[in-house]
Amino acid sequence: MASRSAFLLFFILSLAAEKSLASLFSSRLIHRFSDEGRASIKSLATSEPFPEKRSSEYYRLLTSIDLRRQRMNLGAKFQSLVPSEGSKTISSGNDFGWLHYTWIDIGTPSVSFLVALDSGSDLLWIPCNCVQCAPLSSAYYSSLATKDLNEYNPSSSSTSKGFLCSHKLCESAPSCESPREQCPYTVNYASDNTSSSGLLVEDVLHLAYSANASSSVKARVVVGCGKKQSGEFLDGTAPDGVMGLGPGEISVPSFLSKAGLMRNSFSMCFDEEDSGRIYFGDMGPSTQQSTRFLPYHNEFVAYIVGVEACCIGNSCLKQTNFTTLIDSGQSFTSLPEEIYREVALEIDSHINATVKKIDGGPWEYCYETSVEPRVPAIKLKFSSNNTFVIHKPLFVLRRSQGPVQFCLPISASEDVIGVIGQNYMRGYRIVFDRDNLKLGWSPSKCQEDKIGPPQEASPGSTSSPNPLPTEEQQSRSHAVSPAIAGKTPSKTSSSTSLAPCFFSSMRLFNSLLLLLLLLRGVVSYM
Repeated sequence: MASRSAFLLFFILSLAAEKSLASLFSSRLIHRFSDEGRASIKSLATSEPFPEKRSSEYYRLLTSIDLRRQRMNLGAKFQSLVPSEGSKTISSGNDFGWLHYTWIDIGTPSVSFLVALDSGSDLLWIPCNCVQCAPLSSAYYSSLATKDLNEYNPSSSSTSKGFLCSHKLCESAPSCESPREQCPYTVNYASDNTSSSGLLVEDVLHLAYSANASSSVKARVVVGCGKKQSGEFLDGTAPDGVMGLGPGEISVPSFLSKAGLMRNSFSMCFDEEDSGRIYFGDMGPSTQQSTRFLPYHNEFVAYIVGVEACCIGNSCLKQTNFTTLIDSGQSFTSLPEEIYREVALEIDSHINATVKKIDGGPWEYCYETSVEPRVPAIKLKFSSNNTFVIHKPLFVLRRSQGPVQFCLPISASEDVIGVIGQNYMRGYRIVFDRDNLKLGWSPSKCQEDKIGPPQEASPGSTSSPNPLPTEEQQSRSHAVSPAIAGKTPSKTSSSTSLAPCFFSSMRLFNSLLLLLLLLRGVVSYM
């Protein structure tokens, strides 16, 4: 290693010494595996074998080197990112819905929005140039918002620009009259007649590295300018927008990972006190349990996993295997009809109380009693003997006086696929590892100092904006597949002419910089 370094140092310094007043610096480029490159390295007495040119081993070695260099380039960015206002999430906390929200900042100057976190959809949209939106006054939402909510106006942001129908990610392109039109969108949600529609724009999302709250990251993302909302959105379910966290290429995690800002994973944690945390880039602890995501019609369009069996306590029910969506945008859990019936009847058999359905309530199995029933845990068994344990299957409806009401907050799904909602994610750090196509979980109290990011490096310069992935980058993977984190896009600067008296020092600086890069390359091959 020392002989390589000495050789390269001598080579670079000799280049820097000659023709110091020249107006142009040039140097021949030698590929590591060219005949000349091999001869130079062999002269340093290395025993490293060389693959035959254009052989499978040759390309495999180049690919492995690319991977190592990508990891080096990501470097400090292996830490987790959080919204610029912090990782904390809050809950609406009403009787029949516990969606979690977080404050995010968008645009220049930045404007704050309280968005619902939804792993079951892809698009980030916010109320914008409203034709039909929910009220934005904080008084309308009691404990949810302590300040009035905002409406987005793209023309007021200097970093906003239209997202055209010609872009690969514009799903509505076939209905556009011209490719130069702004791309329209409509997102329909599972709740009856609930949707958001408007136009897509590009703008910056403000983030920070979780290990350094003073750091600043501006990531270009696609934002839905939500002009018209319907259904539950008008009743205040998501008055200030939704952040879709799904696997689609238009989701925020996809843009962050493709720009090289983080590893292609994120986590959410919900505690028993209706608050939690979100971290972009978090891969979870090494001790977590996990199971693989499953494709749907051969595509990874959602976070779907396969349950091998449902167990109540230590008793596993027969033929209770099913697939289920992991959806933070759904407050409660639903199971395929036959599975639901078996689970509900088994839980009911452990409760010594009369069923009393709540008027207007969504659940079939509810009870009124002065003492909370003791029921065994629900265990969802996955492959490799990994088990997701729901320690408290019953939901308590708090009442100021009289008997307490308890419900089994599970309903029958209208589809063959179930949904694990947010209520059964409580007490866990849920990791959506899109890189390895895995769901991870580990017990957590969701405290900031307990859910820190992987400490692999400290952040460097984090203040410069990152561009939206180009058409070429977008075409590298299918539109519905999870994005794969690549290199951070390089920054280009305009050429400037320097006076001859300054050029020799700049040549020396450039030569030394090239030396460092070459040395880094040698080290990476060791």
